[in-house]
Amino acid sequence: MQQATPPSVEINIDVKAQGIGPENYEVVLTMKASAKSQNDTLFLIELTYGAVVTVRNVSQELMPQVVLVETPRLMFPFARNIIADTTRDGGFPPLMINPVDFAELLRRNATAQQAAPMPSADTV
Repeated sequence: MQQATPPSVEINIDVKAQGIGPENYEVVLTMKASAKSQNDTLFLIELTYGAVVTVRNVSQELMPQVVLVETPRLMFPFARNIIADTTRDGGFPPLMINPVDFAELLRRNATAQQAAPMPSADTV
């Protein structure tokens, strides 16, 4: 299939974490990618990649940095490889996602949460 213009590719990445014990955290890295050519969707892929990590001897101030930045930074190459292999196995060129600055992602999410209106006591 020859295309006159390259497809537009959209990539979204998100990280969530929750405590599952005194020192254990579940970290979930979600990656969504889609490629479109004009009005046709070429592919749509969503990967949810999780890890359970144990964090010891880290102050509470540094915990978000360790859980939401360093852990997904270590997970990212494996998730990226799965996306590349899946798109290649689907007959497309492998989608190689550029490295992600998870510290910036954490800052943006924190800023967005501060800008969002807080729920009132009645809705909680």
